[in-house]
Amino acid sequence: MKRFIALLISLTMLFVLFLPDTVSAQTKGKIKSEDAVSAIKVSADSTLNISSTAAVLMEGSTGMLIYEKKKDERLKPASITKIMTLILIFEAIDSGRIKLTDMVSVSEHAASMGGSQVYLEPNEVQDVNTMIKCISISSANDACVAMAELIAGSEETFVEQMNKKAKDLGMNNTHFVNCCGLDIDNHYSSAYDVALMSRELITKHPQISTYSTIWMDTFTHTTKKGNSEFGLTNTNKLIRFYQGITGLKTGSTGLAKYCLSATAKRKDMDLIAVIMAAPDTKTRFAEASKLLNFGFANYSIYKDDNKATEITPVIVTKGVKDKVQGKVGGEYSYLCTKGKSADDIKKEIILSDKVSAPVVAGDKIGEIVYYYDNEKIGSVDILASEAIAKAKYKDCFLKLLKRYFMGT
Repeated sequence: MKRFIALLISLTMLFVLFLPDTVSAQTKGKIKSEDAVSAIKVSADSTLNISSTAAVLMEGSTGMLIYEKKKDERLKPASITKIMTLILIFEAIDSGRIKLTDMVSVSEHAASMGGSQVYLEPNEVQDVNTMIKCISISSANDACVAMAELIAGSEETFVEQMNKKAKDLGMNNTHFVNCCGLDIDNHYSSAYDVALMSRELITKHPQISTYSTIWMDTFTHTTKKGNSEFGLTNTNKLIRFYQGITGLKTGSTGLAKYCLSATAKRKDMDLIAVIMAAPDTKTRFAEASKLLNFGFANYSIYKDDNKATEITPVIVTKGVKDKVQGKVGGEYSYLCTKGKSADDIKKEIILSDKVSAPVVAGDKIGEIVYYYDNEKIGSVDILASEAIAKAKYKDCFLKLLKRYFMGT
């Protein structure tokens, strides 16, 4: 009799289990998140007195603009083009397609580049690490083209990849025709777009600073004529004196005038100062320093990497498992203006009451909401850490029997 009653109870519970789960259906997908950070008013402070044609000051972790002048004007970028070239080089390294120790053979085309160069000769061989040094320190056009050919087979194909990456990054006022920045028709960018690609390089590939902060170095030419040492001197004079400087790239041509993307870090805040079409080299360094000083003096950064954040599992209905563990979708950063304290930022974990199977790994099951003075300033999604399939009749029946007879 007891077994019969148990069977009836199990069947009844099974029937209930397969009824439509209205609560779960209402909850799933209803949690909305806002932008990771709230907007701040972009400064157009005339006291900064930026004389260069265009300029931008951006905070790296949030992507927030602090200052801008003609940020979207299309201008010749000169050798700050190489920031995109370096992004694709480091992506190729990270993906395992090339290694720092791989040898690069210099083609006739690469060796024929004019402008800034390290005078690589046709058929000369250097490793990838040396090529990156030549690009980062001495802005070598010949090394750029050699690396483009190694990665994509030709400079033309590499440039196609550059333009695709630019589109992916939202660089709407950029078009590349070559990988090194020599003046040519239809090759242009903007101060804001340069900041976007600079941000991509320093945040996704921070190892660039080990190259871009070298003041002087050497490498050895090895050709049929024998070995000869060649000196490299950094074109970015800020690395000699600016506190916290991390890079990044200079550029100058007759049409572009003097350009610079200068990056610096203090107290976990990464700033990116872009100067385009400065009248002379002294002005580009002075105005980049002025922008960086303005940012460090008036802003601070709040960061939460969420590594220590504990997430309570969420109930799963109609699944082969009863609960799903959540994981935080990433870190959170907020740019505090002068007078605001990061200590006043609070966070709240909001989870769905329950979700209905099937659950896909990466499904949103909640969010962490951040507040400043009780005002929501942003959020980070909480995602399902695993997939949970929808239970079939057999799964549910066995689960119910196990619960009843074994108490689990």
